[in-house]
Amino acid sequence: MKIAVDDLSGPEIARFLREHVRQMQSVTPLESKHALDLDALRRPDITFWSVTDGDALVGCGALKRLDAGHAELKSMRTDPARKRSGIASLLLEHIIVEAGRRGVRRLSLETGAAAFFLPARRLYEKFGFRECEPFADYRPDPNSTFMTRVVRVV
Repeated sequence: MKIAVDDLSGPEIARFLREHVRQMQSVTPLESKHALDLDALRRPDITFWSVTDGDALVGCGALKRLDAGHAELKSMRTDPARKRSGIASLLLEHIIVEAGRRGVRRLSLETGAAAFFLPARRLYEKFGFRECEPFADYRPDPNSTFMTRVVRVV
C-alpha cells in the first residue's frame, strides 16, 4: 500500500469523496454534518492523503491546520469493501507522525456519536485520542463526539 499527498485533481478521488459526503449525509442530521467536500479540502491549510493498493484507491485522510500547534484530522475514509483491513490504522499512524513533523502538538477530531461511528471512535481511542470539549469553531452537539491527543513533535 502507498500513502501519498493528493492534489485532489483526479476523477477517482472526486468520486471517492462524493461517496464519503453522501454516506455522512445519510447517517448524520444536516445540521451536524462536518464532512468536507472536494472544494473545501483544496484549501491551503489542508494536506490531503490518498491510500492506494496497486491501482485501487482504498482510503483517504486529511490534516487541517488550526493554529501553529493544533491541527484537526479530517476526511478519514476507507473503501467500504476494505474496512477492517488495516488501512485506517496505517493512514492514521502516518498522519499522526506527519503532524509531529510539522510541529503539531495537539491533534483533534470530530466524529459522529451514533452507533454507526463506533468503529471509528474505537480506532481513535486505540491511537490515544480521548474525548474532549468542542474545539475550533465547533459547538456542543449531541450528534458529535470530539476527541484529541497530544502529538510528539519530531
